Amino acid sequence: MGLQICVLASGSSGNCTLVRSADTALLIDAGLSARETGKRLLSVGVALEQVAGVCVTHEHGDHTAGLRVLQQRHGVRLYANSGTIEAYQQGEPAALAWNVFQTGQPFTVGSLRVEPFSVPHDANEPVGYIVGHGELRVGVVTDMGCVTHLIRERLRPCRAIVLEANHDVEMLQNSDRPWQLKQRILGRQGHLSNEHAAELIADLAGPGLEHIFLAHLSEQCNDAGLALKTVTQRLEKLGHLHIRVSLCCRERVSDIWGGV
Repeated sequence: MGLQICVLASGSSGNCTLVRSADTALLIDAGLSARETGKRLLSVGVALEQVAGVCVTHEHGDHTAGLRVLQQRHGVRLYANSGTIEAYQQGEPAALAWNVFQTGQPFTVGSLRVEPFSVPHDANEPVGYIVGHGELRVGVVTDMGCVTHLIRERLRPCRAIVLEANHDVEMLQNSDRPWQLKQRILGRQGHLSNEHAAELIADLAGPGLEHIFLAHLSEQCNDAGLALKTVTQRLEKLGHLHIRVSLCCRERVSDIWGGV
C-alpha cells in the first residue's frame, strides 16, 4: 500500500475522512461520534486504536463532534492551528491536549506528511490539507466559499481530492431557508456550489488526477445526481474520461482510492 483515502461520512451532520499509508492512519476531522467513527473504520479494515491522529479543518460541530471522546477515551492525538483551537474551546469546557501547527507549515504524523493551507470560510482559521506519502499526494478541502489561487496550487499535484460540492445555486435560492443564510452560503466565506466545484476540477484535471470525491452535499439544496452530472459532463467535454468521480454521503463510507 502506498496511500489510500476514503470518506467515512460527509454532510452537515458529520464529516470525517480517512487517509492511510501502510503504517499510519490519519483522520481529517471527526464530526461523527467516536462510536460511529470506530464502526466505519472497521468496515474498511482499520481499528480505532490504529488512528495516529485527527487533523481538524475548523471548529464547527459537524467537523469536531467526536474529538473529546476520541482523545479522552481512546488517546487519539489532535492537530489544529491556534485559531481553530481557540474557537473550539469557547464551546467545549473539557480541556483537551492539542498538537498545534502553523497554517502553511508542513508537519508529519507517522509516515505521512501533512500540509495545511488557508481556505475562505466563516470560521476562525479554517484550513484544507494535502497529505503525502513518498511522491503521492491527496487533498481534502471542504467548507470554502470560493476558490483561491492558493487552493488551486496546493491541489494541483494531487492524485485524489475530496472537494466540496455543497449546493445547486437555483435550488438554494428557491429554498425556504432565511435570506441571511442563503447570503452566507453564497458568500466568499460560505460554501462551494456544484458549478464552482466543476470549474475547479476542470482546471486541475490532467493525467495525474485520478479520483474526485464530491463531499458536503446539502440535503435540502442539492441533488446527488445533479452534482455528479455537473462535474462529469465538464470532465467529459475536456476528454478526461480517466478521472473517477464518487459521491460522499452521511450514511455510508465512500469508495476507496489507492495509489502506489
